[in-house]
Amino acid sequence: MDLKKIEELELKYLNKYFSFLKFSLEEILVGLKTRDKIIDDWIGLYGTNISDYSTGAERVIYSLLNGKGIGTPNSAPVGSDLFFEVDDAFIHIDLKTVGATLSPIKQDKANNIVGKSNNIGDFADKIFIGTNQNSYSSKILIYEGKPKQFSRNYKAHLPPIYNRKDKNKAKPCLTYFITILYDKDTRETLVINLLCMPNGELNKIYEHKPISAGKNPDKTRFNFKRTPDFELLNKEKRVKIVFFKENMDKKYLKRLKFQDNLFKSQK
Repeated sequence: MDLKKIEELELKYLNKYFSFLKFSLEEILVGLKTRDKIIDDWIGLYGTNISDYSTGAERVIYSLLNGKGIGTPNSAPVGSDLFFEVDDAFIHIDLKTVGATLSPIKQDKANNIVGKSNNIGDFADKIFIGTNQNSYSSKILIYEGKPKQFSRNYKAHLPPIYNRKDKNKAKPCLTYFITILYDKDTRETLVINLLCMPNGELNKIYEHKPISAGKNPDKTRFNFKRTPDFELLNKEKRVKIVFFKENMDKKYLKRLKFQDNLFKSQK
């Protein structure tokens, strides 16, 4: 399939979802706050291994996207949380939430104090992704740019082209991520991003750049800051900022310069 055509389809649906999320922004922000109305009934019941934000955020975002009625839901067991077929593509959409804090607490197991981790680094430049959520197989450079650099192969589970052997049915796999940064202390939404990860066929264009190593050998990140543009489409952006909180603390702004500048450029 023609590589420019793939990018045109990626941009087409990126713009569709961005327009819808912007149109629904008030509903999204209100929906993300509804948990606070009954906070005394659930706080502390979800356990330390589960985010107190992600489940509710998924419920709000996915209900709106499902209600929009774009395409036909696909029941394949391998894929993102949302998986649709449209006339010219198969679309995967996954939501990622990341918590940040301005007042981290040191962990003290003896006194039963759980430290608050500031995970803004997992949001500002790159995000964790699953092999079932993308089609971009590539080499990952470990210790990139350092004397001990080496590479390992990364194999995504989604096919770049579905039904490749049948020209009448073949359609590209399009991958999108909605990422939300929130403040763990105030429970406020800070930033909402919409990201388009390159299709695996575009490996010829982007090479290893979209993929970075995760914290563990079986973990991988999508480095969206390193691939912010559609390379074949006059630098159209692969990253859209749906929401950026006004009057954000300068400590947050320092880590979110990429999002801040991009948001200002969209106005």
